[in-house]
Order: sequence, then C-alpha cells, then structure tokens
Amino acid sequence: MNQSYEKYGRDKAVRRRYGRAWKRIRDSYVKEHPFCEICFEKGIIVPVDEVHHKLPLSEGGNHNKDNLISLCKSCHAKIHAERGDYQGGKKHRVYGYDD
Repeated sequence: MNQSYEKYGRDKAVRRRYGRAWKRIRDSYVKEHPFCEICFEKGIIVPVDEVHHKLPLSEGGNHNKDNLISLCKSCHAKIHAERGDYQGGKKHRVYGYDD
C-alpha cells in the first residue's frame, strides 16, 4: 500500500480502522488465501497484492473473514472502477483478462 496515500490521502477516521489489528487480520487472511481469489477461480495463479473488504468499512463493513477477499492489483482496481470509486482524483486504471 502506498504510504503517502495512507498518511495523507485517507481521513483520520479511516486511518484508525486500519491499525495494527487490521495488519494482523490481513496477514492471517493472506496466509490462508495466498492467491487472488478471482483469478484463481479462472484457473490463473496470481499472488495476492491486497485484501479487499467486500462491504467497505465506510458502508458498515467489518474485518471479518467473510467480508474479505484476496486480490491482485488488477482485480482490486477493476472492482473499484466498477463501483465508481476514485483515488487521488483519478479513476482506478483497470488491467486484466477479458471475462
């Protein structure tokens, strides 16, 4: 994760939700799900880059394992692009395989 974004791009309330406890949960989840779960379903082995909240914390989601999914950067960007999310004033760039 981009440390500059972590420090300056996220508001303080969001930063509080991603503290040490989150890092432990994330690390544990990655050990159990070491590959991008979307790519893996397609028979493609891609190491996990990010752990995504299916229901964002800002919308009432939590850090429970049933609300998490391991993703590569491409799949993570695609999910956020489809949601219409923006980061740094720009849409997420989408790279990936045709579905």
